[in-house]
Amino acid sequence: MDHSGSAPDRLGYPRVHLRVTDSTNLVARELAASGAVHGTLVTAREQTAGRGRQGRDWHAPPGAALVCSWVLRDPPPLLSLAAGVATAEVCGQMAGVKWPNDVLIEGRKVAGILVEGRPQEGWAVLGIGLNVALELSQLPDGVRERAATLGRASQDIEPLLQILCASLEHWLAVPVEAVLEGLRARDALCGRLVRWESGAGTAAGIDSRGRLLVARGDGSTVALDAGEVHLGSGQP
Repeated sequence: MDHSGSAPDRLGYPRVHLRVTDSTNLVARELAASGAVHGTLVTAREQTAGRGRQGRDWHAPPGAALVCSWVLRDPPPLLSLAAGVATAEVCGQMAGVKWPNDVLIEGRKVAGILVEGRPQEGWAVLGIGLNVALELSQLPDGVRERAATLGRASQDIEPLLQILCASLEHWLAVPVEAVLEGLRARDALCGRLVRWESGAGTAAGIDSRGRLLVARGDGSTVALDAGEVHLGSGQP
């Protein structure tokens, strides 16, 4: 385990890097509860029990993905959405954000975001998993056809982490209106048929509170502020 860096208030300082861990989010949560400073970063070469939303696994073979979690004190509003925009920015022009917390390339998931924390204690943990050098053949059946990769080399993971830290610092600091503008520019759902636990309709953009607007067949519009949304085609 390596501890490095001494820049106050910077994302990524101090840093704990692990060769293998079950979940960087779990380690970061333990550090946050113990008083870790804002910006503390946990990374791992291999993650054996990473989690996404709804308790799903996040598969990260050794040296194939960027898996990282930050401790954030007094996290900003729309944290997950801002992180999605920042991650998509790092992934390139073709990357879009699937509300509320996935990054897609050509309809396939290249990155996932998981925010956990204790608002009453003023902290959150932001976890991001990004397929950098992943070979899709490494993934289990049922996951492979929904996944994407940047197709980069393992040695690109560390430079991309530094770029991601800088992008996050920017997007977590800008006003909410700027986050919404950035999200709308990369909205992977707008105009698409979507479904969720209690309904279906056509995604119609993001409102001023960061909620997903969905136009229903009866002419009404519903604003979703939480939960999981699927593309109507059955894609991720």
